[in-house]
This record gives sequence, C-alpha cells and structure tokens, in this order.
Amino acid sequence: MPQLNPAPWFAILVFSWLVFLAVIPPKILSHSFPNDPTTQSTKTPKSQPWNWPWH
Repeated sequence: MPQLNPAPWFAILVFSWLVFLAVIPPKILSHSFPNDPTTQSTKTPKSQPWNWPWH
C-alpha cells in the first residue's frame, strides 16, 4: 500500500510548514493599516449626578 510510505509525504509536510512559517508571516506583517489605534488616557472622567425632578 503506497499511501503508508512516509517518504514523499513527510517532505511535503516539512516544505509546506517552511512556507507557512518563513514566507507568509513577513508578507502579512509588512501590511500597514491606515487606522492605527490610539492610546486612550487612563484617567476616568468625573461624572456629575443628574438632579432632575422625578414627578
């Protein structure tokens, strides 16, 4: 049964993982995003209580 011979399939597996780990991540990381997130301040805004008459 030739499908149990690991010689050609192991090489295909190794080369495909080489492509996934060495070629594709630099291509993805080289993209620039136009809307970079900005850091927000850690100060909480002071809230004023509402004093509406409830009747």
